[in-house]
Amino acid sequence: MMAAVRRFLALFACAVLLCACDKAPDFKNLDITGNKQFGSDFSLPDTTGKTRTLADFKGKAVVLFFGYTHCPDVCPTTLAELSQAMQQLGDKSKDVQVLMVTVDPARDTPDLLGQYVKAFNPSYIALRPDDAQLQKVAKDFRVYYAKAAGKTPADYTMDHTAASYVFDKDGKLRLFARDGQGVEPWVHDLKLLTD
Repeated sequence: MMAAVRRFLALFACAVLLCACDKAPDFKNLDITGNKQFGSDFSLPDTTGKTRTLADFKGKAVVLFFGYTHCPDVCPTTLAELSQAMQQLGDKSKDVQVLMVTVDPARDTPDLLGQYVKAFNPSYIALRPDDAQLQKVAKDFRVYYAKAAGKTPADYTMDHTAASYVFDKDGKLRLFARDGQGVEPWVHDLKLLTD
């Protein structure tokens, strides 16, 4: 009888350890691992005209951010928060790639867009799709964007989804991250994805 109890306790302990090993990471952002409702890749030109896909960044966690250079608040705030997170990550920051997809390719010229992202962090890369490419990637990732008229035709803003997508080092979509959330959730989740 005692041997049976010991065997049961040993099996129970093994089961607990196996469950602990398989436990999903405790992300601060929304874990969308395995969700098939969002895109799994992209093929977009950067500001030099080179086509970029997730495969270009294999081995790095990738933050895919949608925004535009004339954004008055959310976009610069998020890029600044990501820059602070990269600083706090220290050497691990080399394992993270931030990509900004413009939702305003009409005004975001390659030079302007490239300079804009580099002002926040020299490692950032900007992607500048044409209208058809933008429509496709926005549909794939369920990103909303629309022009909002200003006082003059050139003085408009772009309404857009204020969120980013985060892929792990194997190129799998893992997180939906609200923009403007502060630095700590970025640092926490990017550490988990780069370990």
